[in-house]
Amino acid sequence: MNHQLLVAEFLATPWALMPERLSALAGVVTRWSSGISAEADSLSRIQSDRVARETRRQSAVAQSAGGIAVLPLYGVITQRGNMVEDVSGPGSTSTQQFSSALRQLLADDSVSQILIDIDSPGGSVYGVSELANEIQSARSQKSVVALANSLAASAAYWIGCAASEFYVTPGGEVGSIGVWQAHQDYSQALETAGVKTTLISAGKFKVEGNPYSPLDADAQSFMQSRVDDYYAAFTKAVARGRGVSINQVREGMGQGRVLGAEAALAQNMVDGVATFDDVIKKMRRDAKQTIKPGASRIRQAREFLALM
Repeated sequence: MNHQLLVAEFLATPWALMPERLSALAGVVTRWSSGISAEADSLSRIQSDRVARETRRQSAVAQSAGGIAVLPLYGVITQRGNMVEDVSGPGSTSTQQFSSALRQLLADDSVSQILIDIDSPGGSVYGVSELANEIQSARSQKSVVALANSLAASAAYWIGCAASEFYVTPGGEVGSIGVWQAHQDYSQALETAGVKTTLISAGKFKVEGNPYSPLDADAQSFMQSRVDDYYAAFTKAVARGRGVSINQVREGMGQGRVLGAEAALAQNMVDGVATFDDVIKKMRRDAKQTIKPGASRIRQAREFLALM
């Protein structure tokens, strides 16, 4: 029951994530929490190792000819660290570590363009708005292109929309524009188990929405307001990135559903349908046609030769 209550608290956080993926992530939290008391020191070491490996993974971006750097955005998106590795394929991506890798590329004179390679169902809302704003600002320094390869859902779509161009692979999907959270009431289950919980608190709303009692109308209204606030920020960011009205985002673009490549293109959710290789080729062509302000003749010559 303690594990279930931990999951209930976990689900109460606002998420910009496909709901079916969150249930899998919650299952991992349950398995992880079951061994906390016996393996605290070991888990601490494992967590440190995972964060270190993720930092190296984010920093070791793939370079291709012509100064194009590929920056991966894979798995469930979280703000800090990478504690989970066995959900949603490659695990999770930290917005902080991703931001650090992005800054390194912006400071690297050998990199002229950045391709964000996305395969993610979304994640926590925390840190996403800040990362999207950072990508938006990065566009004034270097070309930043995003590719859903093959999934950019929810928070991942939010981030992808911050790029100057956004593509999806022919078999890919984008969307899931929305925010949600859950409340689980375990009061009846606890009563059946002979457990009665008394919460001692200070602050009028300190224990509002707890899993030991039914959710009252005031608490539900407040939870809804949090979801609405994040949804407003999400739709505003998509509207800015896609160059459309907020109403167009809310009334179209799947309304919370993920859409296939062609349907997404028809809704102006992406700029085109293309494979990874297609996008790289386009970026190379664009680089040939662009003379970078302030770039030395020697640097321009080197980049041109790299493209040949």
